[in-house]
Amino acid sequence: MGDINGWANIHHDILKEIAEHLYSYDDFIQLGLVCKQWNLKLPEISSEILWLLIPEESSSTHIYEDEEIYHLMQLPIADEVPLDIQSLDEAKIHYLKLPEMQTKLIRGSFGGWLIVLDIYKGSMYMLNAFTKVRLDLPPISTFPDIIDYNPNRHGFEYAIWDLGVEDMDDYHRVSSSVMNRIWVGKVIINSCPINDNEDFMAVAIHGFRCTLAFYKPNDKRWLNLNEKTWFDDVIFFGEKIYAVEDSGQLYEFDTNTKSGPVGGIHEAKPPFRAAVGSYQLKYLVGRANGSLLMLVRHFTYHRGFSRTYKFDIYELKKNAKEWCRLRSLENYVVMIGFNSSVQMLPASIQTKGNKIYFTDNLQDWKAWDDVEHQDIGIFDLDDGSCQTLLSDVKFVCPPVWCHSKFVSTTKGCQRS
Repeated sequence: MGDINGWANIHHDILKEIAEHLYSYDDFIQLGLVCKQWNLKLPEISSEILWLLIPEESSSTHIYEDEEIYHLMQLPIADEVPLDIQSLDEAKIHYLKLPEMQTKLIRGSFGGWLIVLDIYKGSMYMLNAFTKVRLDLPPISTFPDIIDYNPNRHGFEYAIWDLGVEDMDDYHRVSSSVMNRIWVGKVIINSCPINDNEDFMAVAIHGFRCTLAFYKPNDKRWLNLNEKTWFDDVIFFGEKIYAVEDSGQLYEFDTNTKSGPVGGIHEAKPPFRAAVGSYQLKYLVGRANGSLLMLVRHFTYHRGFSRTYKFDIYELKKNAKEWCRLRSLENYVVMIGFNSSVQMLPASIQTKGNKIYFTDNLQDWKAWDDVEHQDIGIFDLDDGSCQTLLSDVKFVCPPVWCHSKFVSTTKGCQRS
């Protein structure tokens, strides 16, 4: 055996070099717990690191099984062979584990906070992936267009207003096993709650026709934001809400009102020649210079498999009225999926710029009651290539990016 004191006194630069090759959050924490000296020498985890949260799942797992099915790494696949994480390490993508997330879905991510849905109960809450602080949100049963919820009416728990008619008495019933999985498409928040300060706003894309609803703390239910339908994405940017329809039409809402967001169609028309059709999805991203980006994701779909093969990018400069085609992100990278879309400098993920990191939020194309292969990868705008990640693994809940501004360190603390 070696000299224990010698290992404890390992040079700071050597320990730092070891830490720089760890991409698992738990591995970094465990490294600091080896001994007090290592704990003190380790650098803090950067507040600008973007983490990939990955659910533990296999094709044999059913949502009603009484077992933990939701972790964030070391995933078993259908044949019980452990997930090979080498592709994540090679791509220098950081990841972390989040245990005790049994039978949950994630439908949003911002600043370390996750928007979590309970498949059993239809409840919703915000969970900080690092501190484990939890804040409740109104349940799915409080969304607009849901007339009634009766948990005792098995198989027909929800009564939903038929959006095709004006008569509120015309509705149909849907089971909770369906509703709790598909009703909420994506949820975003405008700021991170700090020290129990719940001064934030949330916006959700929801329902069969992808409409918008919003929530403010102390409200008892989700409220209508706009009557328009078929929204692909929504973001908070510059004290406003921007949303994009599948047609490419931009919407703008002012958040500085007491009664709730006010606005409507933006004067900018959809980008010229922007793709419109079944096999594309649009995302919005705010830039530091005040401009907006619209990313058009093109994918194929065949027998349950979707595969992204290219992106088109358009920019709407501040105070402009027309979108312009953008060929390069230059030194930046963009992350899209169920997370609030974000643009970052590549130093935070140790890679070069001009790339799009994407996860799979194509839930409209997935079978709601089955595990699916996910469309996850990195698109390089320099050469048009697309690197796929975790393509052989099936998930019930898609992985999601988690961009944390929370500076975490092992010094003086331990994870529960």
